[in-house]
Amino acid sequence: MTEDVRQDVVTTCYRHPDRETGLSCSNCGRPICAECMTATPVGQRCPECVGRQQVRRPRTMSRVTPYVTYVLIGLNVAAFLWLVMQTAGAVTGFTVGQLYDAGGLQGDAVSNGDYWRLVSSMFLHASILHIAFNMWGLWILGPLLETRYGPVRFLGLYMVSGLCGSAGALIASNPETVTVGASGAIFGLMAAVFVVERRHNLPIASGIGVVLVLNLVITFSIPGIAIGGHIGGLIGGALCGLLYETTSRRGGAPLAVAGTVGLLLAAAAATIVAVG
Repeated sequence: MTEDVRQDVVTTCYRHPDRETGLSCSNCGRPICAECMTATPVGQRCPECVGRQQVRRPRTMSRVTPYVTYVLIGLNVAAFLWLVMQTAGAVTGFTVGQLYDAGGLQGDAVSNGDYWRLVSSMFLHASILHIAFNMWGLWILGPLLETRYGPVRFLGLYMVSGLCGSAGALIASNPETVTVGASGAIFGLMAAVFVVERRHNLPIASGIGVVLVLNLVITFSIPGIAIGGHIGGLIGGALCGLLYETTSRRGGAPLAVAGTVGLLLAAAAATIVAVG
């Protein structure tokens, strides 16, 4: 009598021979354990295949020199230094009157036709500590988003966030209150980075969620902060980031730029209506 004897073949991870596994790389077929496996949209991959994977990215995501970020920082610093010279070196803090005369945002002035304050206020700061925090945020987040979106769309994101911040400040503040700062725009950049990470599981800025929550806590905890400006910038940046991320595959940059112009006009119109 002939008897067939079958012996089960034990498969082990090619990197850890002492570990049995039933997994294999969907690209090369190597057996891998759970520790070595990397989950991807097209199946699990081994470390070698993940390392060799070539990701095709839009041209605007190539590493570029963030000139727009540098220019924005330069404009903010130049405006601060100009204000210092106009006020005999009051670096640690400026009066409400000085900020108003320089172009600060005030509901009554905007209602009377000073619409340019919606933009000028974005480049003014009340003290050296104020500008230091905002420019640090722009220095960190600006290059990340300018590299991803390109200079034109990044500038649009910044301006949409800033204008929405101006709208929020006017809606939530007393018409006689003077508001200044790039905080609305910076909150918008944080929101855009958060959108990218959540939609693509792409960690381009470590701990951005924690930083965002911490800044919101500070916003609601410290008196004198324009809560409406921060929340408005947050909303504007999130909307702009969602627009960019959802149009990247369908319409590309032209559609995203057109959408950004629409958001800019909407933010400006909302602000004017709010104080009209």
